[in-house]
Amino acid sequence: MNPAPHAAGGAAPEPVRRDWRLPEDVLVYAIGDIHGRLDLLEQLLEKIEADRAAQWGVWDAYVVFLGDYVDRGFQSREVIEYLLAFRPAGVTPIFLRGNHEDLLLRFIDDPMMAEVWLNVGGVATMSSYGVDIQAPDIAGDILAASDGFSKAFPARHRAFLEGLPVNWQKGDYFFVHAGLRPGVPLAQQRPRDMTTIRQDFTLTNHDFGVCVVHGHTGVRNPEHNGNRIAVDTGAFATGVLTAVALQDEDVRFISTT
Repeated sequence: MNPAPHAAGGAAPEPVRRDWRLPEDVLVYAIGDIHGRLDLLEQLLEKIEADRAAQWGVWDAYVVFLGDYVDRGFQSREVIEYLLAFRPAGVTPIFLRGNHEDLLLRFIDDPMMAEVWLNVGGVATMSSYGVDIQAPDIAGDILAASDGFSKAFPARHRAFLEGLPVNWQKGDYFFVHAGLRPGVPLAQQRPRDMTTIRQDFTLTNHDFGVCVVHGHTGVRNPEHNGNRIAVDTGAFATGVLTAVALQDEDVRFISTT
């Protein structure tokens, strides 16, 4: 666990309590950023199912996907197809929105967003849908690339991404892609902060009144920092996709390695 940052000019803040819990008989798994790695997702879900089968007396199980399903890896289309069909017996899936889903949708509606999206993995996503920005009919033309991608991107995929919520709560745990703005009540948190915030969230010891489970900001190993749990272990580059399992007051991590 990382040490809590000290308040400027004063004593270290009080540590955030760690006795967060879920309701009885509830089991929640939260999966970090997938980024086009269906191979790792399938491996991790097998481990999650084995873990779930080993638990006794659990009647209410959830798998929460924390967003960033697309970009960087080369199986973005396949990941979305898999998630659309993911309805395992005895488990309720919860799909949240990440900033990369927002970037993809914005590129379709506003091709001038291309520089931002393509620089953070959009080229790999376009390729997974059969769109090559260097193909003769596109040849680097951003408008042509956007048009080609819009035609290749299935309506059901767009509907799925557009319908994703930005947060979900169960018991004392609040699930979100990126984090929360310190000092802002939960009901007043902005969607943009919940999908994009970084240091203002990760460097604070603020007690949000809930334990925030998030991805977005990469960590070498999953972390429980009292006020938050971070599970983005950079799967697209490291080959390590991580989930946190939450049950009663128990917190444990499951990874592909």
